[in-house]
Amino acid sequence: MLTVVILTKNEEANLPRCLAAIPARYPIVIVDSGSSDNTLAIAKERGCRIYSNPWPGFAEQRNFAMDRCDIGTPWLLFVDADEVYPAAFYQSFDAGELKLEQADVLMVPSILYLRGKRLNHAPGYPIYHPRLARRETVRFVRNHTGHGEAVTDSCRIAYTELAYEHYFYHGEIIEWMHKHVDKAAQEVRLQPTHGAVMTTRGRLSVLLGRSWLRIIARFLYHFILRGGFMDGMAGLEFALMFTWYEATIYVQAKAANQARRDS
Repeated sequence: MLTVVILTKNEEANLPRCLAAIPARYPIVIVDSGSSDNTLAIAKERGCRIYSNPWPGFAEQRNFAMDRCDIGTPWLLFVDADEVYPAAFYQSFDAGELKLEQADVLMVPSILYLRGKRLNHAPGYPIYHPRLARRETVRFVRNHTGHGEAVTDSCRIAYTELAYEHYFYHGEIIEWMHKHVDKAAQEVRLQPTHGAVMTTRGRLSVLLGRSWLRIIARFLYHFILRGGFMDGMAGLEFALMFTWYEATIYVQAKAANQARRDS
């Protein structure tokens, strides 16, 4: 059996679509970190069990769900409120087609949507995330960025090609930039977490370090190397957004280094 866990804070715009895609046969647990909009009313209408916990980070909030939310099913599927899992994913789980007998965590790929347009090239696929977790054996830890999550390297890993849809951006650029300024501050020093599973992308990021060349490389990677130009204006917008993010990390890293030299 499976419990779906959704982490929320002010997700009234995203949550209805997310919930509508989850089959009624699965219990849903909401872990909320202080919503002030209609998020909790929407969750209650669907019959979700609701828990509250101040935001400690993705890894810690997922562990809170496993430890403190009275979940008795052996498997938990972590779904963000701006994500939609296809019916085929749930059907494959029920039919035992995901081959989880020898696995503790399933790495699930994502397909990104910008302003509702599917990005087929720019993000650089596949992008895997640890989303289906065996409750008794999985622990989440912060990954090398300081804000993302990974699982401990004692976990047995399996992969699926059944991707979920991630509607990560609807055009709220100021809100997006504010959030990513905070994320950039955590990425100033990339520090791999001891004992955590690292993706190929993570290893490459740590290897490259913090150079101004990363800013140029970020744009070239998304727009040219991975074919973001074939996504049209959405591909260009995606490449520019994450080039800005890379520049923000670099500027903050440079300021931090200067402050250390001056102290």
